[in-house]
Amino acid sequence: MTAPKPYSVHAYNLAKNSENKMHDDSVARRFGFQGGLVPGVDVFAYMTHMPVAKWGRAFLERGLMDGRFFKPVYDGAMAEVTAEETADGLAIKVESRGELCATGTASMPSDTPKLSLDDFQSAAVVGKIAPADEKSYATGKWLAIPPFTLGVEGSADYLRDARETDPLYANEKIVHTGMLLRTMNWALMENAVLGPWIHVGSTIRYLATAAVTDELTVRAKVTGNYERKGHKFVELDGVIVANGSRLIGHCQHVAIYQPREAMAA
Repeated sequence: MTAPKPYSVHAYNLAKNSENKMHDDSVARRFGFQGGLVPGVDVFAYMTHMPVAKWGRAFLERGLMDGRFFKPVYDGAMAEVTAEETADGLAIKVESRGELCATGTASMPSDTPKLSLDDFQSAAVVGKIAPADEKSYATGKWLAIPPFTLGVEGSADYLRDARETDPLYANEKIVHTGMLLRTMNWALMENAVLGPWIHVGSTIRYLATAAVTDELTVRAKVTGNYERKGHKFVELDGVIVANGSRLIGHCQHVAIYQPREAMAA
């Protein structure tokens, strides 16, 4: 098979009313952006259209993908997603308004990950009590989210808002890759009080598909908390779990939980 055809998305900011005010126009402008940012998890969702177009459901059961975000995709702008064949799979990029906004790779590894649910600790949700800092995101700390079920209606709403055109998700009633990745954002949001923050990259190994009727949870360990160029970063290593027992995906997730003040206009 050859690389999938270019994919154009009329980007939509699903998080205008989010607690993360980096998706609010007025707040984002204070940090030097032209408006609210389309969430990185949704830009990642646009990117996953390409490997699913190439490999189908098999990619959602055992594929590997990473994405890194460099420039914002803005609400209402066109995002152009393209992919090129490589020796390992696909090299993917997202361009919008004449700028390279994100890059990623996707592949179909032949190995079977040696992961056990027991390797990932179940933790109670701390709640939005303390501010996001070196303590609330202490290295080695385990984070969780309240269990949730997307449901048929919730899935339809997400597919519409994520502008997904591949019928696979609706036809087979499986959770979209972008919604799976959102759970890692929630692990940050449900365990500290966050100000404006930015998701900058993720790597995810898909292990199985999740049905829209499955109850999903997350077990995520903080593997890094550091400052670089005035930004404060947090890194997570976690798994998405269905019905308390089945591994759906293994993810490394990186975010700037406190952007440097110097960005503000």
